[in-house]
Amino acid sequence: MNTDLATPSTPATGAPPPAAITLPDAAKLVVSNSPHIRGGETISKIMVQVFIALMPAALAAVWFFGLAALEVMVLCTLGCIAVEEIWNKCVKRSSTWKDGSAALTGLLLAMNLSAGAPWWICILGSLLAIGLGKQIFGGLGYNPFNPALVARVALLIGFPQLMTSWVAPQAGRFFACEAMTGATPLGAQGAAIASINDLFIGNVGGCLGETSAIALLIGGAFLLVRKLIKWQVPASFIGTVALISGLVHYVNPEMTPPALYHVLAGGLMIGAFFMATDMVTSPMTANGALIFGCGCGIITSVIRIWGGYPEGVSFSILFMNALTPLIDRYTIGKPFGYIRIKKEAAQ
Repeated sequence: MNTDLATPSTPATGAPPPAAITLPDAAKLVVSNSPHIRGGETISKIMVQVFIALMPAALAAVWFFGLAALEVMVLCTLGCIAVEEIWNKCVKRSSTWKDGSAALTGLLLAMNLSAGAPWWICILGSLLAIGLGKQIFGGLGYNPFNPALVARVALLIGFPQLMTSWVAPQAGRFFACEAMTGATPLGAQGAAIASINDLFIGNVGGCLGETSAIALLIGGAFLLVRKLIKWQVPASFIGTVALISGLVHYVNPEMTPPALYHVLAGGLMIGAFFMATDMVTSPMTANGALIFGCGCGIITSVIRIWGGYPEGVSFSILFMNALTPLIDRYTIGKPFGYIRIKKEAAQ
């Protein structure tokens, strides 16, 4: 209820009396925790923007691998949504599929699979991504590892032959899906088997998201412009791989291809822009992001050049995900006025 406070009459000075003071209606006051000024961003809005950023790579995958690529994307996306909703029903949580996080996990999972992946691999990958990689830790915001990469690594370990059988790129032939078991650009024992032009455009075999570098660069630029990711992660990740592979190639050209080949080949682009930059599993600080990206680049380079797997992006990101809390601990800024108390003084 509004209450008007009467004011006493002013002396006979000719000045008008002050205006009455009106108190606000107590029933309309809103009491809430900070922050009181919000930016307007929501989880669903962020997920939609990441979907938009992935569209060039997704369209490129359909162009080079046909409708089989689209089938894998649809199966993984719907599979992740279904698994999340079933999980929510089992643990009696409210529905969360509308926030778009499960759908985005499904699309990222699809981008880590071959166009020739059978339907049951897509469903099993969805179960691993949502169940093992996300919900078992408490859901969105609590998962320490990137869910899509958890599924990919688990499938790679469990079904190595199936996960390394690729489809030959056949640009514009949407109904063609010719399986091949030949080496991908990074699987030829250190030899460069694809041209830089093919790597840049995407006319090479591999996972759906490991082909067209130009499409991934367009999506990554969109994320940077929208300030959805920290530039330090992809810059340090890609830069470290380029530096190490370039030095090794300079010393022994027969051991590994040149730096530009390593940058454009494999899953470095999608890993650097879309996987390593995950808001939940990457460091919060700028210095932490640099350390995180450099660590991913070092591990990726070691596995690619000296390891048993031709590709190391997935393993490197998961390993650095585990170190994210430690990186945050040592790179977080101190509050203003903070004074460190020595143990002797405290006692």
